[in-house]
Amino acid sequence: MSIQIIRDSLGWLKKEPDSHYTFTVLGASGDLAKKKIYPTLWWLYRDNLLPKKTIFVGYARSVLSIEDIKKKTKPYMKIRDEDTEKLEAFFKANRYVKGSYTDLSEFEHLGEVISSFEKDEKANRLFYLALPPSVYKDVTQNIRNGAMAKKGWTRVIIEKPFGRDLQTSSELSSHLSSMFTEDQLYRIDHYLGKEMVQNLMIVRFGNRIFGPIWNRDSISSVVITFKEPFGTQGRGGYFDDFGIIRDVMQNHLFQILSLVAMEKPASTSAEDIRDEKVKVLKCIDELKLEDMVLGQYVGDPDGDGDAKEGYLDDPTVPRGSVTPTFAAAVFRIKNERWDGVPFILRCGKALNERKAEVRIQFTDVPGDIFKSECKRNELVIRVQPNEAVYCKFMTKQPGMSFRPEETELDLTYGSRYKGVVMPDAYERLILDVFSGSQINFVRTDELYEAWRIFTPVLHQIEKDKPKPIPYKYGSRGPKEYDELAEKNNFQFTGTYKWQNPNL
Repeated sequence: MSIQIIRDSLGWLKKEPDSHYTFTVLGASGDLAKKKIYPTLWWLYRDNLLPKKTIFVGYARSVLSIEDIKKKTKPYMKIRDEDTEKLEAFFKANRYVKGSYTDLSEFEHLGEVISSFEKDEKANRLFYLALPPSVYKDVTQNIRNGAMAKKGWTRVIIEKPFGRDLQTSSELSSHLSSMFTEDQLYRIDHYLGKEMVQNLMIVRFGNRIFGPIWNRDSISSVVITFKEPFGTQGRGGYFDDFGIIRDVMQNHLFQILSLVAMEKPASTSAEDIRDEKVKVLKCIDELKLEDMVLGQYVGDPDGDGDAKEGYLDDPTVPRGSVTPTFAAAVFRIKNERWDGVPFILRCGKALNERKAEVRIQFTDVPGDIFKSECKRNELVIRVQPNEAVYCKFMTKQPGMSFRPEETELDLTYGSRYKGVVMPDAYERLILDVFSGSQINFVRTDELYEAWRIFTPVLHQIEKDKPKPIPYKYGSRGPKEYDELAEKNNFQFTGTYKWQNPNL
């Protein structure tokens, strides 16, 4: 049922039923293509959510056949018994071209291969850069000069990281803007495709009850959290180069912050929404090191398996590295709505649970008659896992007593929407590129403002190399985080824990 609802909502498919589409995966031999892009294209193809005349082209430097791609990607495709024929049809619609990322003539050859099955029809081309950032400039220049659509549109999807700091990001943005118009560029942050991140707009602007209290008068603090219960798992070399701030906070969490804090846009158009997000970011000063807590996990001698090993025990991590695996930071938005309300972002590896959520904590009840037994109300939007929106509030303890007790008003998606299959984030975003919707993609000026806020402190960390606070694998993180949060209007009592009703 849910697939049919999605299909019925794709009005753009009905407008151009005879158009030809080519989706090219640049970096087809890599991990991202294998684990995410090809499986996502398969799911969309399986559920008939793509135009009928869609061809998939893989491009990489490796010598590969379609059979090789099939073997690599099948373990990640969640194939059902009834999918055999459809799967064969999907791989029949696949092609592969071997080529260099720096040689224009090989991109011209790629363009000729694509043209050979477009048959001089109106044909649109999508290019997904599942590639390391070091080749972005060469590849985009070669697409521009050798592989653009002749009778349709061309759209280019770029994966993060979008630079390492303000300078490198601006250089990349300048290069891209010299090659393509803004409506041809899709900077993908997969967090913007998640169900509950997209739900933020509806919760905020589709409910009368939240409008009057979504401000500095009623909200004490906002905490946006990303926690992983595992360490680097042998990928410490990549992680050490970027660190948790660039990997998670500057992009995923900052995107969520802008959606929580922005004013109501004039409409649901991409430009109106992105205009409001940029306005929020312009009201935030550069981040300072004194507003941060940096940590690095160490092994737990009493733990099991990987938990016994700390970050520095990973053989791919440089000896003596001071790269943080945990970061918390406080941001202040200097506008009329939010002045004085701290936005606390925290993210970390090797913590006690897997969780991504927005926690909006409201101020204390004025004139409390219950002798401080009332805890603060909280609105929580749980992004993953077990998507939910719940409100922590006080009610009377059942029975003869007249004491307040913490409970919740709970919308857990798995209970309320049983049997509904929610699309993967990449499915939503790739469909958005086909349809031309840029609501969930990052605009150039938005990227500029985010890097403006983070670049000075990133450079300071790299220069001064402050030693991160050690925290035990499987813990909540450094206790200094709790002190930072308490100092910034957030009260953690530990007396309430949300119970997933699906368990």
